[in-house]
Amino acid sequence: MTISELISSVRRVEVRTKRLVNDTMVGAYLSHFKGRGMDFEELREYMPGDEVRDIDWNVTFRKGRPFVKKFREERELSMLLAVDVSRSSAFGSQRRTKREFASEIAATLAFSAARSSDKVGLLLFSDRVEFFLPPRKGRRHILRLVRELLTFEPKHHRTNINAALAFVNHVLHRRSIVFLLTDFLHSFGESAERRAAVAAASNRDVLQELGLTNTRHDLVCVHLHDPRESVLPSAGLLTIEDAETGELLEIDSHRAAVREKFARTNADRLAEMDRAFRRAGVDTLSFSTSETFAHTLQHFFETRKGRRRR
Repeated sequence: MTISELISSVRRVEVRTKRLVNDTMVGAYLSHFKGRGMDFEELREYMPGDEVRDIDWNVTFRKGRPFVKKFREERELSMLLAVDVSRSSAFGSQRRTKREFASEIAATLAFSAARSSDKVGLLLFSDRVEFFLPPRKGRRHILRLVRELLTFEPKHHRTNINAALAFVNHVLHRRSIVFLLTDFLHSFGESAERRAAVAAASNRDVLQELGLTNTRHDLVCVHLHDPRESVLPSAGLLTIEDAETGELLEIDSHRAAVREKFARTNADRLAEMDRAFRRAGVDTLSFSTSETFAHTLQHFFETRKGRRRR
């Protein structure tokens, strides 16, 4: 891609995503994320009308009279976009790949946050951290973020969500909104051997890492999928390649039993993934590359039950 082509691509994404932000996202992001952080302000004696749940029982016990903690809303937030750039993200049976789709969603989120004067950062990962751009403000910073989303070439092919989330928990010292954009293909429904290997590498499995990240931050898992990953067409003899491992599998897609098994295996994987998300208590979004995402994202913002954590 030439410099002029790159500038044109970044500008095209900026115009398209800003239009989405202005037309459908106005107020949604602001009202449901802004001010969710709380900073400690003071400790003072309890007064009639104070919330009983604000009582600091340790200090109350030591002083012999009730004291309450007072907080103020932290208006400025930080958002981190953690985007999967492994080989499986390059797949797309529709007009765009999962990587391109993720870039458009991430850019929309970035411009939404920037409009609210929040900081935005970017993490691109495969089976390791490929690129990290710390959260900052400003149009120039957002445009660089979009450029990296569009053009970054990963050095590795596989996926390790555990490693990405462990990095997030290490580098983000203040509570942040973390959007994790990935297909989760190699996190659920895999062989016990591979899951054990990934867990051993990070000392935690995916479920534990999701739960830990959601405790420290406000984690939203964005599941990206392509229709061809759920339904196998009747197209005769096919050779299917695992993009991340290179493993080849020959199947006869004319056979109804083969297509049914393919669909059932994927359905089981998705069911396992949903159960894991519920156990971890994380908010989730699911997008297909064949669909538009703006109204779904807006609906998520508007209906999401914000959790005021202290």
